[in-house]
Amino acid sequence: MPNTYADNATLVIGLGRFGSAIAVTLDKLDKEILAVETNSDLAQQWSHRFNVVEADARSAEALHQLGAEDFGVAVVGVGALEASVLITANLVDIGVPDIWAKATSREHGTILKRIGAHHVVYPEYDAGQRVAHMLSGRMLDYIEMEDQFTIVKMVPPRDLVGFSLAESNVRERFGVTVIGVKSPGQPFEYASPETTIGNGDVLIVSGEPSLLEAFANRFVGRPR
Repeated sequence: MPNTYADNATLVIGLGRFGSAIAVTLDKLDKEILAVETNSDLAQQWSHRFNVVEADARSAEALHQLGAEDFGVAVVGVGALEASVLITANLVDIGVPDIWAKATSREHGTILKRIGAHHVVYPEYDAGQRVAHMLSGRMLDYIEMEDQFTIVKMVPPRDLVGFSLAESNVRERFGVTVIGVKSPGQPFEYASPETTIGNGDVLIVSGEPSLLEAFANRFVGRPR
């Protein structure tokens, strides 16, 4: 099967909740994708949205016939440990330059990294972690990056309201950085020392997770 896809196209393997969400989003972004699924019902379900091939990616020969080696990015959305490892190993062997793989546990992720996956994601863990942080205080969203760097969307602490960032001296006092502010009915603004925090504003703040928690939760409960 000749590959007519550009070298920056994405190969999505597995159309469960994770893989289908990635494929649908890439399709909405007008990105070139090919999805691979062993379940005929799932393959048929999504075939009206994007190109889907019913095949078993655990077979290196099947991937070769699909021209997988010519894709710039591959996503392994299969959760079953054995299948996930076999598929990832096949992609590594044929030289796909950028492999993203879903893991269902830290042990699973360690194996995927050892066999050559370039990026390992933990959808269930990450979603649970985000919700836990949002439940625990004033955070509206929580994205943990690498190397102890996190970005949160949050309601501002009450003692910041009415003051500019220069006046409240957030970075020096709390060790976090306000990146931007979204006021009701107004477009997002990147923060500057002159930015004044108002009632109803939402802040985008970055920093080390424990410092962000301390900054966000100095006052108990959400504003009414």
